[in-house]
Amino acid sequence: MSARPDGPYGPLIPMPALTPDALREAVSRIAPSRVPALTRHLFEATTNAQQTQSLAPLRAFVHSWAVFVAIERHPERAARLRELERIVDAGEQDPADAIVEITRIRAATEAEAGL
Repeated sequence: MSARPDGPYGPLIPMPALTPDALREAVSRIAPSRVPALTRHLFEATTNAQQTQSLAPLRAFVHSWAVFVAIERHPERAARLRELERIVDAGEQDPADAIVEITRIRAATEAEAGL
């Protein structure tokens, strides 16, 4: 994991290396209830990679869980993203601003994760 001090409002954990083991360790620390989903996704990705003789399923796994970790390691950002997604899902107001902010958060977390 790469350490980067961000002050008192920094991340819960450093951004891990983009490997299944490092991502699993990070998820176990910040969202332990999601480890079974990560394990299932890794199993499916490995199986699909073998069947298709392609690394694409494993790359998709790493991308998905790296973004998840990059979001969840910042509790305020994770809470804001959930609120924005609730706004979009509820359909009670114009979701345009929420969608723009969701896109911005996801782009920032992809960059933070090195994707």
